[in-house]
Amino acid sequence: MQRRKFLRTAGVGSAAVVTAGTLAAPAIAQSMPEIKWRLASSFPKSLDTLFGAAETFSKYCADMTDNKFQIRVFASGEIVPGLQVADAVQNGTVEMGHTASYYYIGKDPTFAFDTAIPFGLNARQQDAWMNWGGGRDLVNEFYKDYNIYSVPCGNTGCQMGGWFRKEIKTVDDLKGLKMRIGGFAGQVLAPLGLVSQQIAGGEIYPALEKGTIDAAEWVGPYDDQKLGFNKVAQFYYYPGWWEGGPQLSNFINLAKWNELPKAYQAVIEAASAKAHTQMIAKYDAQNPKALRELIAAGTKLMPFPQAVMEASLASANTLYAETSAKNPKFKKIFDQWKQFRAEEVLWFRVAENTFDNFMARQSAGNKL
Repeated sequence: MQRRKFLRTAGVGSAAVVTAGTLAAPAIAQSMPEIKWRLASSFPKSLDTLFGAAETFSKYCADMTDNKFQIRVFASGEIVPGLQVADAVQNGTVEMGHTASYYYIGKDPTFAFDTAIPFGLNARQQDAWMNWGGGRDLVNEFYKDYNIYSVPCGNTGCQMGGWFRKEIKTVDDLKGLKMRIGGFAGQVLAPLGLVSQQIAGGEIYPALEKGTIDAAEWVGPYDDQKLGFNKVAQFYYYPGWWEGGPQLSNFINLAKWNELPKAYQAVIEAASAKAHTQMIAKYDAQNPKALRELIAAGTKLMPFPQAVMEASLASANTLYAETSAKNPKFKKIFDQWKQFRAEEVLWFRVAENTFDNFMARQSAGNKL
């Protein structure tokens, strides 16, 4: 009798739990408002990793809110050109955008810190600065003047130095060279004679093919192969010292961000973080195969000469000193960032670089 009574009681309890569960889920969902936003990407759909980060982000926002928070993603050119995403976010044409902040250094060079500046941080160091070194607070304080709130959403890892029609043997070989190069790097290379061009990703190939430019950098083997740069330029240089760990960002209209429920702000943070880690993981997984295929097809892989690297570093240091002297917003972030970089490089010299360099030597000796 006691056993039958227990089973009857347990059955009622289980049913109550199930009923409560089925009632609770819709109740929670109903308490969340339906919000529909538009996101303008700076990247074409053909670049599945860069454009795909926004799609990943959007999917997680929907999944975490039972489709209550829907963010529709638009590729470069569908609402605004890729290099006008910040303007579209600032003026409220779209609620948010996915972009690289250094595209907008024409407004203020301080924009560059949210992505990368030459001879800066690698991907892990950028994450450390952003999340533990005060970077996010500093850049978002700056962005208030532009009605923008920024959330990290992607990193490519150290990029390649780009595609050149001719071999670069000395610093003099840069003189008169017309190159598509993003961010601050064009200003660093200008004193060395290079003529920089800011061109959106989808427009680089035709410019290189027609000879409008002599060289171009984009990201790395996986994307560069997709864009076909190896068909119109032979020499592939490394490293992209101007982008040691370039971060992509979700730019959100500040007024719209402040209007969001706290729960949806948390959703944006979490979904951005997922897209962030997925991007660099995908690049690290896909780049080796793409590089092998490029080399097999005739690409000549070349390191930048040491003299070019050193001349570029000297030029960068001069540029930062000059910019800091006339731009207090840049100086405020640069002074803090520079100190953080010094500590990070010192730390990475101890274990990370020692291990990586040892493994590289073993790879070169066919011992792995």
